[in-house]
Amino acid sequence: MVINNCEIKLKPFHALVNVATLLNEPIGSTRDYNIEDIADENNESPVTGPVSMVRSQRGVLVRANLTTHVEMACSRCLSPTDCVLDIALNEEFLPSIDVASGLPLHTPRDGSVFVIDHNHILDLGEAVRQYVLMAVPMKPLCRPDCAGICPTCGANLNKGPCKCRETSVDPRWAKLAALRKKPSRAVTRKRTPAPRERKMTHGTATKA
Repeated sequence: MVINNCEIKLKPFHALVNVATLLNEPIGSTRDYNIEDIADENNESPVTGPVSMVRSQRGVLVRANLTTHVEMACSRCLSPTDCVLDIALNEEFLPSIDVASGLPLHTPRDGSVFVIDHNHILDLGEAVRQYVLMAVPMKPLCRPDCAGICPTCGANLNKGPCKCRETSVDPRWAKLAALRKKPSRAVTRKRTPAPRERKMTHGTATKA
């Protein structure tokens, strides 16, 4: 996936909880978990943090403070870098089946809300994925003082200076730079005589 011209490698993630019992309890009932304990065993994405589930009037309100890592390319030197993301998730999940009668409920299926499936399984995977995408930095850096790459040869300047000239000419100023390289022509100016000197050139000064 590419966001802000940066490729993001998101690994599959699922965290499944059967909330049938919680849906049968009074509003305000809670359950607390660590997401590591409810995450699927085959998950490849490292997500950690506490998760709280509260029975709401419509379904289950989920609050979680999570930390995860995503691999991105540094926006300066393009080297792979591991970005640590902190996520504050706060979403309500709505049931698709009435837990008491077993009858289907009218729940939007257009992606505008998170839905608990017909087996009363709440999956945090899609919510976590969306929050990760929103937390991705616009300009990820491998380190705060990243030197980037040389715009001429593309060398990674974090590994040392390249062999290019230290100063490169902006193409828009190339014509002016060429003028500086041409030998300058000496301009000889005629000396203008002083006023008294001009009078003396017409003859000998008259004695008083």
